Amino acid sequence: MLAQETIVTGKVTDAATGDPIPFVNVVFKGTSNGMTTDFDGKFRIRALAITPADSIVASYIGYKPRSKKIKRGITQVVNIQLEEDVTKLQEVVIKSGENPAFPIIRKVIDNKSINDKRKLSGYEHETYAKMEIDADNISEKLREKKIMRRIAQVLDSMDRIAGEDGKPILPLFITESVSKIYYRDNPSLKKEVISKSKINGVLGEDYSDLLAQMIGPSMQDYNFYTNWLNFGRKAFVSPIADGWRAYYDYELLDSAVLDGHFCYRLDFFPKSEQALAFTGTMWITKDEYAIKQIDATVGSTANINFIEKVKIQHEYTKVEGGAWLPVKSRVLIDVGEISANSAGLLAKFYVSNKNFVVNQPKPTSFFDRAIEKAEDANLEEEDKVWDSLRHEPLTTSEKNVYHMIDTIKNIPIVRSYVDILKLIINGYYKTGKVFIGPYLGAIAWNNHEGIRLQAGFKTNIKFSRKWVLGAQLAYGFHDQELKYQAFVKRILNRKQWTTFTLQSKYEITRVGFDEDFVTDFPLFKYASRWGRYDLSNYFHEYKAVFERELFKGFSQKVAVRQYDFIPTYPFEYHTSPADITSPTTNQFKTTEVFFESRYARDQVFLQNDNDRIGLESKRWPVFTVRYTHGFKSGLGDFTYDKIRVNVNKRMKMGPLGNGYINLTGEQIFGTVPNPLLGVHLGNQTRIYLPVSFNMLRFGEFASDRYASLQYRQNFEGLFLNNIPLIQKLKWRWLATANVLVGTLSRANQEAVTNPSGENQYKTFALDPAKPYLEVGYGVENIFKFLRVDFVHRLNYLEIPDSRNFGVFFSVQIQL
Repeated sequence: MLAQETIVTGKVTDAATGDPIPFVNVVFKGTSNGMTTDFDGKFRIRALAITPADSIVASYIGYKPRSKKIKRGITQVVNIQLEEDVTKLQEVVIKSGENPAFPIIRKVIDNKSINDKRKLSGYEHETYAKMEIDADNISEKLREKKIMRRIAQVLDSMDRIAGEDGKPILPLFITESVSKIYYRDNPSLKKEVISKSKINGVLGEDYSDLLAQMIGPSMQDYNFYTNWLNFGRKAFVSPIADGWRAYYDYELLDSAVLDGHFCYRLDFFPKSEQALAFTGTMWITKDEYAIKQIDATVGSTANINFIEKVKIQHEYTKVEGGAWLPVKSRVLIDVGEISANSAGLLAKFYVSNKNFVVNQPKPTSFFDRAIEKAEDANLEEEDKVWDSLRHEPLTTSEKNVYHMIDTIKNIPIVRSYVDILKLIINGYYKTGKVFIGPYLGAIAWNNHEGIRLQAGFKTNIKFSRKWVLGAQLAYGFHDQELKYQAFVKRILNRKQWTTFTLQSKYEITRVGFDEDFVTDFPLFKYASRWGRYDLSNYFHEYKAVFERELFKGFSQKVAVRQYDFIPTYPFEYHTSPADITSPTTNQFKTTEVFFESRYARDQVFLQNDNDRIGLESKRWPVFTVRYTHGFKSGLGDFTYDKIRVNVNKRMKMGPLGNGYINLTGEQIFGTVPNPLLGVHLGNQTRIYLPVSFNMLRFGEFASDRYASLQYRQNFEGLFLNNIPLIQKLKWRWLATANVLVGTLSRANQEAVTNPSGENQYKTFALDPAKPYLEVGYGVENIFKFLRVDFVHRLNYLEIPDSRNFGVFFSVQIQL
């Protein structure tokens, strides 16, 4: 007869999140008999019944050890939840001689080019992705709030999402998708084709699809074989980066056979608590020195906003061609509470890949869109269909999430709070087929309009997927002028984004204020409506714009524009600008056509409602070229040509943070009044604008030929992390510099007169041998939201009313 055995199987999970924990040591108490959990947190251990152990013990780096009672001599299931140990700091003891982990790490570095998936000319695979966003750390004080009392009954059943003794979690959003991922090298291109998608969230359908695009599997590709892993605008140093020894300490702790591969276990720890580096465990294969499994965590001590923890887990398999690709991945992002009365957020991602095809790259034309969704992807399918699509079944708690979200979002008070949140995010209030707003510009005051009130609307996708209508009305109680704008946009093609827009507008603006420059800065746009207007004008504008994406990253825009200039300040120009003896007048009109080409090689675009949203380019610069021709006709007083070129790029600098450069050059051909020249964007608000010259007045300088450079350096925590009293605040140092070189021909200088003779109404010319300079420095991440810039103007201080120093503020949400 076989000796009686004690067999224990189970799963180890995180008590706070419910996610499985790989690499956990599970042993019979008082013995070395046990194993480590697999990627899914599962274990199976056995011992003879005569073994005296009456408990099993689970332990893992970063968690408090835990034991659980067992019964001897039977087969049983024992699940264990581990609580994070936030106070315990791992110490690495360096003994005499070389650390035995170092030779292994060197071999890993030497073999990166062989094992990295980027060595392949191309690969593709089927992907199942599951993403869930939950509210966690729901305090008792928050539970007493009216909205929380209404959903208390739902909350009482939340415990089983995290597990039998886990913390309560409130589900907010869940999505599943089945897709194919394609990659090719030279050029490096990636595409996700979503065939099926299932989405449910408390925000409803308005943002769920956009959120699914933003956090889909193609956005969760973290490659540890690169030196830096990008997370938003943050860059985390890989534990196998080329400069590993400067950032990490290592311990060689164990060896085991995983899926037939003999592997070394290495634990790694950042040398600095504030560094954007990982703590965790990786298993390295003995033969290829490739990562077989990795569990890497960035904790709350790192200089990163809002985030308590980022955990990335990968399990790899070797494919044809020798590279290792992830077959399973998990990413967990734990967002901390903003205040004692708020809750935190958990974002959990799971990706499973299978059926790999390598070294058969698709043609570059195939990658015209980074994310493509089948027309029937969102069609509801029966549960049995999804059961066949999933790579593995949902857990019981995951099945309950769909029902819980439906219950929560139908509670009236929850719907009210959701509407308020949408208003804050979007600036508009949605009612049926229409958005009302934007509310940010609802009221303003300036010396020309007095109190200004504004209201508007635009239609949404429920009105039409092809037509967008919108209008705004504004009234100034001092100038007693009714301003308006109205537009109609036809979406001709969503796949290869193509639109045609007609627009009519009557407004007041500042001279040199180009809305194309400030589209991405709505706070500055509306702040500029406040205060004193010295150089300003009313205008009528009629515009027709056709825009099309011709191929991936390259878009073309063609527009025809008619514009009337009506000044509010003393302004006159010669009716024949080239003839200073010609009569003068103070109003003009123009008719122009412009052609704009834009190339952003690796920019990803998402679609939300009837809008197209461009994410920041990751690696390549963005080029924009615009040619404008003005016609002299019954609707235009001048003939002129303009050519403007702009290049902007974000530069990742590792430990130095991020640099941002914006280069612009323009040439105007012809003699025209200065409002039609290159009027350099100033700033008379207290809101910092990175694309303006913040110490200039609006309309202070104009050029017919110029080049400008705007640069800012965000040092992250490079300097302030080393100051003991400040490092806990997680403030970040930054520096800025703006340079402007320009010239203005004598003909263009003499084309305009200043009837009042007052400098406040004068637009000046730059000395071509004397660049305009302003430099700044500042601190960001104050209270996690506030940025303060101190800017010095270094020259042209002889100009009356010029400012040599300014303090500016901005609100930003960043990690």
